[in-house]
Amino acid sequence: MNLRTVLFYVCAASFLAVGLKELLTGFEDNRCSMTYMFEYPQYLRVPLPRRVARLYPAYGLYLYGEGRYAQETRELHLFGVPLLFLPGNAGSYKQARSLGSVALRKAERMEGGLHFNVFTVDFNEELVALYGGSLLRQTHFLHESIKAILKLYKHLKTPPQSVALVGHSMGGVVARALFTLPHFNTKLVSLIITQASPHVAPVLAMDPYLLDFYSSVSQKWLKQANKLKNITILSVGGGYRDYQVRSGLTCLPSSPPEDPNKLSVVVTAVPRTWVSTDHLSIVWCKELVLATVRAIFDLIDPESRQLTEDPEKRMSVLNQHFLPHSIPMLGDREEISITVADAAQVWSEVNTLRLTYSTTKEIEVRYFLFALASRRKAYSHFYCRSSNLDKSSWVYGCTHRNASSCRNIFLHSLHAVDLSKGTELLPPYKVLRLSVSDLSSFTHLVVSASNLNGKRFMVECEWQRQKSVTLSVPVPHVLSFGWTVSDITINLTGLLHTIELQHFHQVYQAFRISVVSQCKAQKDRLPSVYRIKVPWFLEDSLTTASVPSVTEISGMLHTCSPDNVSSVHLQLHTAPNCQYKVSVRTSLPMVLGQVLRFFGPMVPMYTSVTLLLACGVQLCSLLTSRRPAATHLLLCQSFQPHKVNLPVYFIHVILSCKWAKDVWSLLGLPPMDVAPPTFPNETVNEGMTAALEWPHLLHPLLYIFGAAVAFWGSTLLTVITRLMSFILAVLHRPSVSSECGTLQLRTQLLVTLLLTVVGGTCCGALSIIAAFLLHLYRVLRLQMTERYLSHILNLVPQKHKGNAHSSKAKECNGTRALLSELALQEARDDLQLHLTLCALFTVPVMLSTPSLLHWIRNLRYSSQLDPDPCWPYFVPVILAYMLLISAKASKLSNSKLLNLTSFLPLPVSIAMVTFSPLHLYRVTYFLLVVLIPLALCCLL
Repeated sequence: MNLRTVLFYVCAASFLAVGLKELLTGFEDNRCSMTYMFEYPQYLRVPLPRRVARLYPAYGLYLYGEGRYAQETRELHLFGVPLLFLPGNAGSYKQARSLGSVALRKAERMEGGLHFNVFTVDFNEELVALYGGSLLRQTHFLHESIKAILKLYKHLKTPPQSVALVGHSMGGVVARALFTLPHFNTKLVSLIITQASPHVAPVLAMDPYLLDFYSSVSQKWLKQANKLKNITILSVGGGYRDYQVRSGLTCLPSSPPEDPNKLSVVVTAVPRTWVSTDHLSIVWCKELVLATVRAIFDLIDPESRQLTEDPEKRMSVLNQHFLPHSIPMLGDREEISITVADAAQVWSEVNTLRLTYSTTKEIEVRYFLFALASRRKAYSHFYCRSSNLDKSSWVYGCTHRNASSCRNIFLHSLHAVDLSKGTELLPPYKVLRLSVSDLSSFTHLVVSASNLNGKRFMVECEWQRQKSVTLSVPVPHVLSFGWTVSDITINLTGLLHTIELQHFHQVYQAFRISVVSQCKAQKDRLPSVYRIKVPWFLEDSLTTASVPSVTEISGMLHTCSPDNVSSVHLQLHTAPNCQYKVSVRTSLPMVLGQVLRFFGPMVPMYTSVTLLLACGVQLCSLLTSRRPAATHLLLCQSFQPHKVNLPVYFIHVILSCKWAKDVWSLLGLPPMDVAPPTFPNETVNEGMTAALEWPHLLHPLLYIFGAAVAFWGSTLLTVITRLMSFILAVLHRPSVSSECGTLQLRTQLLVTLLLTVVGGTCCGALSIIAAFLLHLYRVLRLQMTERYLSHILNLVPQKHKGNAHSSKAKECNGTRALLSELALQEARDDLQLHLTLCALFTVPVMLSTPSLLHWIRNLRYSSQLDPDPCWPYFVPVILAYMLLISAKASKLSNSKLLNLTSFLPLPVSIAMVTFSPLHLYRVTYFLLVVLIPLALCCLL
């Protein structure tokens, strides 16, 4: 093998490994606190109607309880608010214990006995993220469960009319799918909270049922948005720790401002949470569970003792608990009265541009007064922060009609308007930034620094000019590989600075941002907070750093900018009288991690393309030289990204014209699959028209990754077959014929018929895998034959030398050597051919494995997989596998169909890249276009 080829695939595998390492480990440590149960958790099974139990024997409904509460609810005599938890892909119904336990503890401190009854659904831990055939069944069972839950409250005078849903992963998608059912009453569900649920598109499109399910859900919510506008939905993404479901997929397609009742946010931006969670820890992360429980308790109407029916109230509560801050409307401003005992000591008028005040340990009442008249023209904003994280009001405004009371600081009473509702919580302090232009009706600002609980805190305020605290710096190009650095130094002494990272708006961009802070005087200061703020999506990330310090920040995106104009902002809440230097450098490992995060599902498709082109090169070798080539040489010669990607790119350019689109639609061709959606409003059925905005090196890079997987995967397959052949040699006597492992025509027909019956009555994937194993047995027998004949051939020269005195012995040994060489060559040719086919055969096996796992998991409930995603193609796949088991290189080279078959792999590969990136299950259909003619070559 060429050394340069080996080095190329070593480098390609190294880049792939670096990207995978960054994707799987390149994030912050898990800073979530574990949620512990105070008492032993219990799950009381809720009886369902016989019809429901008979239709869904694998599913169940449970009520969560602990200790005394579990004993009190054993008879299902309930008085609380119903809340239903839905597990996701391979999820357990017992995952509801974190939410249920915290809700029980919260209810103990509530007056009037307000509490939640937490139910949970058992979906038998089905792999619905890979097999979509059960999603509709789960949706129907969820509908029956909701009706069964509401029947438990019929004894109440005012029973609940709806059930709140909390769905994890695919459970959140199933919750939204409820509204696609023809007879579903939309009033049964008014609140849905989803955690790490891929609403935009499935992570992997392994079968058509999954995509059909997503399509029906999306069309329902988009076409009937007006009818469903009263349904409040909150979607929470897990951040970069969740590499299974990237947070860009968790954004609701109908998010604000299109639909004010839908809210999407990443957990790193949730107040008092500020941590990234992996796909499982988002269920038990204490910080997020507390925020969720606080929100749902605030949603209870004290009069009806059930969830409020006012959608505006629901969104207001969710905004309060899950948004960094909620901007108040003008009508929300409330006038309050502040009364003090000794005005001379309590009030202080501030005439400087900045205030820094530290409270004492003693309880005290303190207010600072800022005049607006002298600052209106010179300054644009008023910024204030306090390390007292209490949610009480702390900034007020004096109106014109009580201006005299604001100017007289010795009065015992002050009438002011509360301006604190726009306060934003950051990890070390709360901040408030007011625009001076919005304060035209006020004459003074009042900042409260009252220490009412004896705990010390610090208050810092200043007047700001927007232009002086806003800077911009262009980010380095993504292909600068870290050699180019963009830096900026902040010498101003302000408390807040915003740096616009120009041209940072694509998901494939990734940067290492270094912030170095230096201060002249050493004194106690509030820590600095560095916040990456994304204008188009609530995916902010915050980093807290002491002063002075050197801090590294990862700059990445979950979604790309919808207009390709908006840029990311780096917000620095800084310490006064300190210098900050910010450096931005492209990180190649992070770029590779982002590529795999967004486009990793396309790598299996490019691996299939490489194996298919390798098969095409093998057929050309049989056609020209009458002999197959070695597998590693095939993979080297089949590396042709220009022949695959350039036609696809050309087709995409042509389809940008209207006439080409019309012709395309007249031909009945599906939309092109070019790139996965990177913004919430994109869908898998829109053709991804924004793909031209991606760098031209993206698809060749994915091709290289797929080729590396194919090369080293084939190498691994060769090694495994050699090792397994040694084990099989213990059970089989060695053979000198390359016909070993083949099946006679009659046996082929019987086995094919048997596998067809098994696939039709049980599971199509089972038949495909069984046929693959039969072919693998053929490869192992050829490996044994090749090794045995090589051993014989090595021994013949020694016998010939020992019998040199006999001419008859020479002639006999010479003939034996010639026959052994011919048999060895034939065995090696057949082995190389079948190794190539075996590598290609693994693709349908891998794609059908999820349905097989689902069938095995549900085997005790049903012996037949329904629906079966393999039913359209499992019979042709079995026929192709069974015919090719007996394929011989010498016969294939003389086939009349070989010339036509050798021409097919390249156009089929182009079609595969055109139509399969977002529909991975289509790969098998494209492979059959080549495998069926190849199988016919064995007959003609």
